[in-house]
Amino acid sequence: MSDKARTSIVSQSLTRRSLIKGAAASAAAFGTGVFSPTVLRAATGGVKIGYVTPQSGPLAPFAEADKYVIDTMTKLIGAGVKGAGGDLPITIVAKDSQSDSNRAAEAAKSLIVDDKVDIIVVASTPETTNPVSTVAEQEEVPCISTVAPWQPWFIGRQANPGDPKSWQPFKSTFHYFWGLEDIVAVFSAMWNQVETNKKVGGLFPNDGDGNAWGDPDHGIAPGLKGNGGYVVTDPGRYQDLNDDFTAQITAFKKAGTDIVTGVVIPPDFTTFWTQANQQGLKPKVVTVAKAILFPSSVEALGALGNNLSSEVWWTPNHPYKSSLTGASAADVAKAFSDFSGRPWTQPIGYVYSLFEVAIDAVKRASDATDSASIIEAIKATNLDTIIGKVNWGKDKDLGPIAANVSKTPLVGGQWRTKDNKTFELVVVDNSHAPEVPAGGKMELLG
Repeated sequence: MSDKARTSIVSQSLTRRSLIKGAAASAAAFGTGVFSPTVLRAATGGVKIGYVTPQSGPLAPFAEADKYVIDTMTKLIGAGVKGAGGDLPITIVAKDSQSDSNRAAEAAKSLIVDDKVDIIVVASTPETTNPVSTVAEQEEVPCISTVAPWQPWFIGRQANPGDPKSWQPFKSTFHYFWGLEDIVAVFSAMWNQVETNKKVGGLFPNDGDGNAWGDPDHGIAPGLKGNGGYVVTDPGRYQDLNDDFTAQITAFKKAGTDIVTGVVIPPDFTTFWTQANQQGLKPKVVTVAKAILFPSSVEALGALGNNLSSEVWWTPNHPYKSSLTGASAADVAKAFSDFSGRPWTQPIGYVYSLFEVAIDAVKRASDATDSASIIEAIKATNLDTIIGKVNWGKDKDLGPIAANVSKTPLVGGQWRTKDNKTFELVVVDNSHAPEVPAGGKMELLG
């Protein structure tokens, strides 16, 4: 993507009215891993770090790495860390949002009121990050969030999202991840590698991500049209945990779409892709965010998972190291698999990095039990982590938003089957983050 195109979509994103909405995610059961409040180290005094994450419900795959990371941090923290004032005991309390935005807000309030945490970290989709960050901002508690595009996190929390001139920086809440401009750059770069008619079908649910991605004026459609001539057919919003995608499939068939894209929760994509194959929708490319980030989601599709593609935030081949131990991304991925018996998954790096950033800020704070001191330390963060550099203020193209948002690298990947049971995620486009090695080229479905 050219600098001009990148600047354009950032500008477009900044005028979004649809980002006002932060619809609650459905609370249907999905998998296991429900945590009771988990104490890493029972300590008297010291610092408490609160952690909110969707450990149950339809977003639970985002929290698959939580138990590994909590166990790892338990061992790394040990008796505490060296802070500005000497030895500093640290207690971490984790709470489950149950994939519901209201429960996420309640968890944040409980951490602040009941557990009296000094800092909160939170991950995984606007339905989790936004309510937690909003509560923390209201209570002036330091908060660091990730795993949600920066547009719905920053713009959706403004008093008047439709008026950029009215926007104000946040005082105690900070975010790091990529943005919609990066999705446009990576998706179009993958699609440009293969022959298609450039007709795209969009799957956009009625939630924070779907409303941001699918806005006809300032979502991803204008960027894709200006960056390769891709034309998006959008049948409209649907509710999460939809059980019938006939309307979307019919619209895509009528439009003659060669490409399907969108931002879909894992159970919904399984339903859509199964029904699409049953109803004769045969796109050449399917590139969906969120739903197929996880090996478990692709494995559930069997042979239908081969050559599905998505954004890629982190892999064992990313050239970054832990600021806590010096372990490489490959080391951390292997440690997760040894711990869980499961293949590595992208959120590992980001959940791990949340604690890297929080512990770094606590160590540098002049008074780690004082909110204002921790906030100042977060603002001054310049840390090379397991997912890359986190440094608020470095992304000059974001203007004043950079004070609260630090962007991270994004590449594109495709799932390749080994035996119709296990899959390998292959990076097929690294044109916007060349430091991440590519492992192949984009291939058509079928």
